[in-house]
Amino acid sequence: MCFVVTKSFLLTCCLPILLMGMRYYFSRKVILHYLDCALHTDMSDIEQYYMKPPGSCFWVAVLDGNVVGIVAARGNEEDNSVELRRMSVDSRYRGKGIAKALGRKVLEFAVLNNYSSVVLGTTAVKMAAHKLYESLGFKHVGVVEHYTLPGMTHSLLERMFFQLRYHRYRLQLREE
Repeated sequence: MCFVVTKSFLLTCCLPILLMGMRYYFSRKVILHYLDCALHTDMSDIEQYYMKPPGSCFWVAVLDGNVVGIVAARGNEEDNSVELRRMSVDSRYRGKGIAKALGRKVLEFAVLNNYSSVVLGTTAVKMAAHKLYESLGFKHVGVVEHYTLPGMTHSLLERMFFQLRYHRYRLQLREE
């Protein structure tokens, strides 16, 4: 199509590279803004946000003196649920059961604190993350198309080159 319109073989060959470059640029921009936002909100004061409020907690997985993973739980009194948040494992240590152990820690916390359910949301595109949640007993309950991360500007180019799906999961521990 590009060649038919422009009659330029060079432009036709360069267009895919330009489009991939733009996708990379906008993906990187959005992710860096999101990380900056996270580092200036709850992750800037873990103790205040996750350790002090009742019904919330934060765990760190340590292996050979190195932090290899984290996970947080944040209670919601309105619907008696706890949200699993900020689960992350260092890429060098993935596939070793660390994420599953962290997930189980949140589930134990929920049971000990009499929550009726555990919820989570993820933008993960890797199927391994979704399989992990399902192996812990979570059920997929919905998808939000064109999800907006904190820090996104909603520009037309950003929406064209960076789109996310937000998957919601729930694990019912007991009926209310």
